[in-house]
Amino acid sequence: MRILSRYLSKQTNRVFLAVFILLLFLLSTLLLSLSQGAVPLSLPELGQALLRQGDPVKQTILWDLRIPRILAAITVGAALGMSGALLQGMLRNSLADPFILGISAGAGLVVIVMVVLQVFQAWIPLAAWIGAIITTALVIFLGRSGSKLSTERLILAGVAVSSLFGAVQSTLLLLAEDGQIQQALNWLIGSLNGRGWREVTTTAPYIIVALIGGCLLARSLNLLSLGDDLAVGLGVNLMRSRFLIAAVATLLAAGAVSISGLVGFIGLVVPHGIRLMVGNDHRILLPLSALGGAWLLVFADLLSRLGSVELPVGSVTALLGSPLFIWLLYRRQTGNNS
Repeated sequence: MRILSRYLSKQTNRVFLAVFILLLFLLSTLLLSLSQGAVPLSLPELGQALLRQGDPVKQTILWDLRIPRILAAITVGAALGMSGALLQGMLRNSLADPFILGISAGAGLVVIVMVVLQVFQAWIPLAAWIGAIITTALVIFLGRSGSKLSTERLILAGVAVSSLFGAVQSTLLLLAEDGQIQQALNWLIGSLNGRGWREVTTTAPYIIVALIGGCLLARSLNLLSLGDDLAVGLGVNLMRSRFLIAAVATLLAAGAVSISGLVGFIGLVVPHGIRLMVGNDHRILLPLSALGGAWLLVFADLLSRLGSVELPVGSVTALLGSPLFIWLLYRRQTGNNS
């Protein structure tokens, strides 16, 4: 009993420390993001603008540009972080990310088709969301093995569909004009530039509901991590559980895509980092992955706005995510060897 009590106490301390660190990072990054940009705001100016006092221009910059953009970054980051944790747990594959089920392929293909054909440009976010949902449904259908949902078939189906749609995307881009190519690339790389209250109020409520639904699937993920045979013995319906997990992960990632385009590495890197901090219990891992994803994307968006030329946030997450992922893999390998 003493050993168990010490373990639980140590685990609780690790969780509280992780929550404290993530909240501290998020709040400090939020403060910097609100005050820094093309027009820097001092703390007194920021306080006045938050209270809708002082210079009207600075009030407009804060309330119409920075706050909705930051809220969009928090929403997208949280969705991608939890989506990655859900898929990695379901597939028992630490290299899985929110786009492994063809989400990026379906959304990207729809966007390029609409840009090249110049059809209903204002509907691109909704069309990308629908394209991601339909493509993932196709991948899940192909991933079925009889009455079961096979993780191996899911991954293979996702790779096959992504390769096919990627080839179609490349062909359409070769046929497009220069201006159309630039518009499509801005979406495919991922950007929060110009995102306002409309995008936040339209998509955030659905993402919040999906985040709550993802947390409710933590028990099923913990049981699935024990192996299929043991999970079935404990009363888990493999087909239903994997379908629900894949559906919630897809809704989260598709909602994120509809706001920012294709932002990579958040769903791949963040769950790895959270596991190193708190372990593999999905009751803790899922909400902290959402919190970590929110912080990382807000931080990446802040970096993208600091230079004289604004960078797409997807490029910044790739630059941050690649070395960070290599470091996390090194940490895990050295930890296993020891």
